[in-house]
Amino acid sequence: MSASTTSVPLAHPSPLTDRKTVFLLATFCCLLWGSSYPAIKGGYALFGIATDDIASKLVFAGWRFALAGGVLLAWAAASGKRVGGWPARTLGQFALLGLVQTTLQYVFFYIGLAHTTGVKSSIMNATGTFFSVLLAHWIYANDRLSYGKAIGCVVGFAGVMVVNLGAGLGGLLALDFTLLGEGFVVIAAAVLAAASIYGKRISQGVDPIVMTGWQLAIGGAALLVLGYALGGALTRFTPASTALLAYMVLLSSLAISIWSLLLKHNRVSLITAFNFMVPVFGALLSALFLNETILEWRNAIALVLVCAGIWLVTREPRAP
Repeated sequence: MSASTTSVPLAHPSPLTDRKTVFLLATFCCLLWGSSYPAIKGGYALFGIATDDIASKLVFAGWRFALAGGVLLAWAAASGKRVGGWPARTLGQFALLGLVQTTLQYVFFYIGLAHTTGVKSSIMNATGTFFSVLLAHWIYANDRLSYGKAIGCVVGFAGVMVVNLGAGLGGLLALDFTLLGEGFVVIAAAVLAAASIYGKRISQGVDPIVMTGWQLAIGGAALLVLGYALGGALTRFTPASTALLAYMVLLSSLAISIWSLLLKHNRVSLITAFNFMVPVFGALLSALFLNETILEWRNAIALVLVCAGIWLVTREPRAP
């Protein structure tokens, strides 16, 4: 066989680009994240953390993420992955990602969730998908904002407005919205969207599991320092509260690391397409475990609008 006819072996695509694998893993992540809404509020009750005890909420979050980061780094080291000896620039990237994606985001998220319902929070937090799409438009040349995506953003934000309708002239003209509650949940979603895109950039040169482990450990440690400095504490350790904290550690380490892997090997808008499942799982599980109402007209309409908006902004274009 001549040199001109010699075939060049093709690089095998990552299994993480297979649509069935993406669907299963992304759905699993969304289920875990959806369960975090009732889990966090349940944790407040089991650990005896009052609604206005912000410092103890930060301690609760700090232990969750610091332990999750430690678990991931230990697992990565046991798997033979490089976990240390990084140059100063890489360590700085880990620190920035941890302080933004873990510390800053969850300061807003934990406080916001304490001042609103789990059902409402799960719907409000879905705005992160729209923030991701808008940011991707300015950052990635192959992820531009189309007419369909723009319509989807409008529909999704309409859903957010509907879920915040409260009593006032028949319940149609008054917004039941507070900065400390719903506002902080939306801010947390925006912070997460920006941090996820930054994490995608870092993961191109670092193993996503190691990156996630460091950002959780650093971000969790910062939350612990801040929480304890403000006078927070975590008491009332019982078999139930300890089991719940262990579940949340597992939830964080699994969901965030899998999501980071999916983002590394796929387009941002493709992966964020699955975010519509988070408010669905979050609302259903909050209604189941927290006895919250999901069948109110505003919750049902908002859930439909948010899911429709996310589907519009993240659906795949038809092949020509």
